[in-house]
Amino acid sequence: EVQLVESGGGLVQAGGSLRLSCAASGLIFDENTIAWFRQAPGKEREGVSSISGSDGSTYYADSVKGRFTISSDNAKNTVFLQMNSLKAEDTAVYYCAARPSWLLISIDTDTWDYRGQGTQVTVSL
Repeated sequence: EVQLVESGGGLVQAGGSLRLSCAASGLIFDENTIAWFRQAPGKEREGVSSISGSDGSTYYADSVKGRFTISSDNAKNTVFLQMNSLKAEDTAVYYCAARPSWLLISIDTDTWDYRGQGTQVTVSL
């Protein structure tokens, strides 16, 4: 059974930092791409970032470029999202998802086989 478990969310002031973790089990990490999504109330889901377990290639949405960094520890089947210079508009539920790494299409498609339950990130002014 594939499981994705997020952790690291919380309340932080604007300008602060948080690091999210996504622990994956039940899948071959090196054969999958792991992505972070976020969804705020009343807003559409946004693909924030992704990293390929096969070659380490990364993607960032324009809204987070230069502020967020995605990384992975393949030995621990864990992906991290370091979020710096947080803004109020970053407030959302963040969740991770997985799909085969050979699938090279937009992050914002319904092609993600598995997803976690999510972790709340709240950025206060």
